[in-house]
Amino acid sequence: MPSRAGVAAAARARRLAAFVLAAACVVALDQASKAAVRALLAPGESVTLAPGVMDLRLVFNTGAAFSLGEGAGPLYVAVAAAIALAGAVVAWRRTDVPLPLLLCVACVAGGGVGNAIDRVALGAVTDFFATTFMDFAVFNVADVFVTCGVPVALVLWWRWDVARERAAAGEE
Repeated sequence: MPSRAGVAAAARARRLAAFVLAAACVVALDQASKAAVRALLAPGESVTLAPGVMDLRLVFNTGAAFSLGEGAGPLYVAVAAAIALAGAVVAWRRTDVPLPLLLCVACVAGGGVGNAIDRVALGAVTDFFATTFMDFAVFNVADVFVTCGVPVALVLWWRWDVARERAAAGEE
């Protein structure tokens, strides 16, 4: 019969594995999509993906969202690494964090790591989704996971925090 500590360690290992697997899947999807677009298009070239909605257009971005912060690539790499590391630590130490919240943070971390890989390997992030129905920044799969993941994680965290406060109030 496994000890209580052994059961807790196994639960932590499963949560950490789920975090790493989710982040790795985001990184793999992001890097595969970027490699495919780099193989298909020349820089600046466009191909219609959905007429009147979106094109594939290969561009390289040395900044962050909307090309802000150009030249700060090492800072963005450090931030992505810190988020990924913090998420892994939370996955290991905080077994009370709901799994959906943990997986959402893993998707954000995976998106950050996907863009960090580009910054280190290419000196710029590969972007390729270009909206045609409005003037908007060109973006990539990692950007989608980060941009959607952060607000979803905030909502999930808020719901979890409210539930914890209610539970604590009921115990008093």
